[in-house]
Amino acid sequence: MATTLAAAPSERTNLGPMLIIGLLFFIFGFVTWLNGPLTIFVKLAFNLDDVSAFLIPVAFYVSYFVLALPSSMVLRRTGMKKGMALGLFVMAVGAVVFGEFINIRIYHGALVGLFVIGAGLSLLQTASNPYISILGPIDSAAQRIAFMGICNKVAGALAPFVFGALVLNGIDTLDQQVKAAPTAAARDVLLNSFAARVYWPYMVMAALLVLLAIWVVRSSLPEIKPAGANDEHAIGHTGRSIFTFPHLWLGVLCLFVYVGVEVMAGDAIGIYGQGFGLPLEATRHFTSYTMLGMLLGYVAGLLVIPRFISQQHYLAVSAVLGVLFAGGAFVTHGYASVAFVAALGFANAMMWPAIFPLAIKGLGRHTEAASALLIMGIVGGALIPQVFVHLKQAVDFQLAFLCVTVPCYLYILYYGLAGHRTGQVPRGRAAASTP
Repeated sequence: MATTLAAAPSERTNLGPMLIIGLLFFIFGFVTWLNGPLTIFVKLAFNLDDVSAFLIPVAFYVSYFVLALPSSMVLRRTGMKKGMALGLFVMAVGAVVFGEFINIRIYHGALVGLFVIGAGLSLLQTASNPYISILGPIDSAAQRIAFMGICNKVAGALAPFVFGALVLNGIDTLDQQVKAAPTAAARDVLLNSFAARVYWPYMVMAALLVLLAIWVVRSSLPEIKPAGANDEHAIGHTGRSIFTFPHLWLGVLCLFVYVGVEVMAGDAIGIYGQGFGLPLEATRHFTSYTMLGMLLGYVAGLLVIPRFISQQHYLAVSAVLGVLFAGGAFVTHGYASVAFVAALGFANAMMWPAIFPLAIKGLGRHTEAASALLIMGIVGGALIPQVFVHLKQAVDFQLAFLCVTVPCYLYILYYGLAGHRTGQVPRGRAAASTP
């Protein structure tokens, strides 16, 4: 039987749970960052324009918005440990659905499969993010989440290369063959064969997810009660409604715009590179470069937070870097511009690790619901790239990228400097006001 902890374990006792959660972050990092090369894949396999191809991140990230609150209700019944296992199993079901529909080239069915994968990830993230945030002191949560981020982004850097080797190998040649096909039937034969490449990788993924779900249930991962580990007395809102925590609601919006710019830098970078006429063989790997930038950002965060700089101040610095790198992408061209977009990975790296604990700080019994609201903010990954692909039909794609990303980074800067403190009462004043 799993141990139930009313408060967070000490830093010396949480290594085992951190490694287990780190493995989970690796898994959903790998699955999530397949969306970039998947967008390139479906654009050719289904002969789509950019707007239709970007339904890949829409289907994936909308599921977070739809299912995050139901996920929090599920977690109250199952506990975090069983909830994580259930999320893995749902992801396995989605992988099977996606593989089957891709194999028979029914695009909307494949989108349903991605939605189901996102549903499983919604449950997994609604459990794992607050879990790792309150596994130790909340003020050092960004450091622990940075470790999770390294696991996540190592997987994210590997995913495009693995997918590229298994599925996208020779895509430029295939694209030329499809365009030169003498008849529609000949073209369909080529595209059917290309689409079938994705089937077995997703079936293997589904089997591994089921095995991992069984392992998590049988593991020694302890249960943590958020109400005891994330005490609301600290910010003077004891017994109040979740609507009395403005730093949470501002944090939800901050996470919304952050995920949007993260997807812009990670998933949209391939389409961005194609805007310069760069070859598909090159653009299929661009997501990995963004992930490498994020890995460097996580390492930097681990080294300096909270020893030299607080998580909120590092968030503000990261936002400034985001503005500068987005500007650099606008004033350069070709591979240099793409390099600036990839550098946004460095700027983005420590944003989630900082925003999440700042937004749930002191929420006590509201922690699960707050986590669900924050996970709903991931829908920014669906909507903000859609703004980009529609806007670039009217203006130059570099200008569209700038206009979409810079306002997001400016809001993140505001949250890091002031928004995370809105409505909070310092501990001393909260204690003095308690009858």
